[in-house]
Amino acid sequence: MNKKIYCSIANHSNKKTLASRVEVARSFFPRLRGLLGREELLAGEGMLLWPCQSIHCFGMHFPIDVVFMDNLCRVTSIRENMYPFKTASDRKARCVLELCAGEIKKQGIKVGDQLIICFKSAPYTYED
Repeated sequence: MNKKIYCSIANHSNKKTLASRVEVARSFFPRLRGLLGREELLAGEGMLLWPCQSIHCFGMHFPIDVVFMDNLCRVTSIRENMYPFKTASDRKARCVLELCAGEIKKQGIKVGDQLIICFKSAPYTYED
């Protein structure tokens, strides 16, 4: 039985915590399923698809914000407010962070930002 792995993600460029409960999808079927079957994604939650260069929102019930990152966790592109049945991809990306809609703007995420992924038991957060 596969145990779910979670991480927290912070933006080193603007010193903000993006999400403290991010599920990591590392193999084919968890990445394919992604957020399907969920009714919502709350602020502070997310899904990290790794490795990944493209996503789909087929069968989803809510919009999401999407952050594409390279192998050094630098933001290569962003897609705000992706509605169900849309697709997005980025050839430069090596992983994708899915957040609830509105988080990119709220957290001030920009292309080129350096993100930090923390797999430790204690979440990585910046003090506001």
